[in-house]
Amino acid sequence: MKLSEERIAERLKGLEGWKRDDAKWISAKFRFAAFMDAVDFVNEVARTAEAMNHHPMIAIDYKMVTLRLTTWHAGGLTEADFDAAEAYNRSYARFRKPRDGEKPKV
Repeated sequence: MKLSEERIAERLKGLEGWKRDDAKWISAKFRFAAFMDAVDFVNEVARTAEAMNHHPMIAIDYKMVTLRLTTWHAGGLTEADFDAAEAYNRSYARFRKPRDGEKPKV
């Protein structure tokens, strides 16, 4: 079921790095130290998407991965989009290397 504007705003507040692209999409960019790290992340995203049966649009630009989510059959954003975004953020936390003095994100 397509989410209300209020619910979308509520879910976005707790979703680090994701933004609203327009009425139908949310997106996030993930930066990596090396190209192969980006590719490995995309492979994990693909496995997660298959398990969730909810697939993002994916762009790999060297060391930057952009993910975009919507639910086509609902005509906009659903809980599945936000659940997937949370799963991708957890994956990114495992790939991201902390900077000096920074604690790793989990």
